[in-house]
Amino acid sequence: MAKTLEGVKMEIDDGAFPLVQEVICATAPEEGFNNIDVALLVGAKPRGPGMERKDLLRDNGNIFKAQGKALNKYAKKTVKVLVVGNPANTNALICSLNAPSIPKQNFTALTRLDQNRAEAQIAQKVGVPVENVKNVIIWGNHSATQYPDVSHATISDHPALGFVENASSSLDPTWLKDVFIPSVQKRGAAIIAARKLSSAASAANAVCDHIHDWFVGTKPGQVVSMGVISDGNTYGVTDGINYSFPVTCKDGVWKIVNGYKVSEYSQEKMDLTEKELSEEKEQAVGS
Repeated sequence: MAKTLEGVKMEIDDGAFPLVQEVICATAPEEGFNNIDVALLVGAKPRGPGMERKDLLRDNGNIFKAQGKALNKYAKKTVKVLVVGNPANTNALICSLNAPSIPKQNFTALTRLDQNRAEAQIAQKVGVPVENVKNVIIWGNHSATQYPDVSHATISDHPALGFVENASSSLDPTWLKDVFIPSVQKRGAAIIAARKLSSAASAANAVCDHIHDWFVGTKPGQVVSMGVISDGNTYGVTDGINYSFPVTCKDGVWKIVNGYKVSEYSQEKMDLTEKELSEEKEQAVGS
């Protein structure tokens, strides 16, 4: 592993990134996690042939239990943690439960990749630049039960220059339900089928988006999706799970955006993904 890390370090050095001052390769938690401000937990055990989901949760639970304990012992108590390795939401929860001295609000899971995927597909569908599509919400789990919700999203300069239109009113409902939602839910699997590897560049870009907005703040009127602790939300999602919500960020703190109207259809989708996350928690930690 150390030799592989040296190869990664060489690539970073060769990138000549102006903000990189030093790269330290570490294989021991006490060295890698010592006094850190940000932890990007990318590695997780993939699901193998014949492996049941409960086995995957158990094996990854052991990995993220150890990482949580290491963060608790060596990292700054203000450390911001982003879990990328799947099942990301429940791995983030396990990590948090094993780092009691770090606020649970500091543990997040990556669902920005799903939001980026959703906004790109809408942009391609209507023929506008992707930056014209804003505020698609990812509710729930980073899995095939996630709910990409366009109810509160907007499309700029559509149908004509200067217009800002609600995405749900400008897109065919049948396309949304039968094509768009399943496509976003299963995009990761489609990429694996196509390139025989999981998402790489798009995931790295989403990590950058997530961390940037968490530290720098979201723009006025911008809503982003983050997997966060569900405690105290106003959408009826049970407390104690890591669930993707619409959030805004300011001064290094995320805040769930409350008050969105939820349709009966949306509620059914949100409940389904909540159920999966509660089941994952039960299987991984027992309660």
